[in-house]
Amino acid sequence: MLSETQIAIRDTVRAFAQDRILPATGRFESAGGYEPWVFDSLAQLGLFGMVAPEAFGGAASDYVSYALALIEIAAADGALSTIVSIQNSIIVQGILKDGSDAQKDRFLRDLISGRSIGAFALTETDAGSDASAIRTRASRVDGGWKLNGAKQFITSGKIAKLAMVIAVTDPSAGKKGLTAFLVPTERAGYVVEKVEHKLGQAASDTCALRFEDLFIEDELVLGEIGQGYRIALSNLEAGRIGIAAQCVGMAQAALEIAIGYAKDRVSMGKPIIEHQAVGFRLADLATRLEAARQLVLSAASLRDAGQPALTQASMAKLFASETAEAVVSGAIQTLGGYGYLEEFGVAKTYRDVRVCQIYEGTSDIQRMVIARAL
Repeated sequence: MLSETQIAIRDTVRAFAQDRILPATGRFESAGGYEPWVFDSLAQLGLFGMVAPEAFGGAASDYVSYALALIEIAAADGALSTIVSIQNSIIVQGILKDGSDAQKDRFLRDLISGRSIGAFALTETDAGSDASAIRTRASRVDGGWKLNGAKQFITSGKIAKLAMVIAVTDPSAGKKGLTAFLVPTERAGYVVEKVEHKLGQAASDTCALRFEDLFIEDELVLGEIGQGYRIALSNLEAGRIGIAAQCVGMAQAALEIAIGYAKDRVSMGKPIIEHQAVGFRLADLATRLEAARQLVLSAASLRDAGQPALTQASMAKLFASETAEAVVSGAIQTLGGYGYLEEFGVAKTYRDVRVCQIYEGTSDIQRMVIARAL
């Protein structure tokens, strides 16, 4: 059951997303990015710092409200919800949880105000699910560190002003030899090697990055030396709740289109929703979507209660991402040939939703996390 405040947040974000974002999604996709007013508007609504304290400009909300907001953003534009999810779940929360007072003062207000977008640079060409296999090296120099190496599949790598980078500081220590750094992207040595051309979410840039003798002073170490692996994994708990919420939103949008079409489309003398083949399909999809929604809100509620939520977050991410693809595919099937056309709105969602089973931990990784908890 949602509180009045949570309902108000959901409805406010829904109105903004449907009125302002949805009509412009085609333009954003074609341009491969967002116009400045989008991030300004998100910040004004408190959507870049939803669970951050008011002292830093945050909305001081809860994770259930955050999940509800992400659902509504994703229902309008999946790519935009990806940027919002990483900004909140990993970057802002990572600094709040492990950052020094000086780092919080230096970075949080710009991130929460939308003046700065953050990127999370963990994945490499040969190190995705196995985070301990990363090769990017931070070597000790006078006054700080020199960063060298490459990262792959980094969301917002081009537009970000701050990157949270996980690098090796002690090659002999395995997982305990990784350290997290906060890297301003205007530094010499931060190179966007390539902006990837993707199946979906074209408005959210995904980049290959390269670091060339990039100097990082000691003050930009996030947490303690050797805590990079723990920081990366602890931030993924909230990140998986965010991606699961995103999946629910995209599936919700597709299902609403399918139901509306099935009510209007007449075949053999009656709306096709009254034909059992169509009605039962939509009933099954609606049931699976509601189950996914409840898993997401349950994981968010555990997070709000200060309880461990990694297993529930993994369950939510696994189930919601696989359910979302099934729901969107079923929506296309319901629309028939029209579902395959761009103008009906489901084709873009189909492209956007597929990656949700891959990033923030593949479905296989989620099953491994859940199985270990058993």
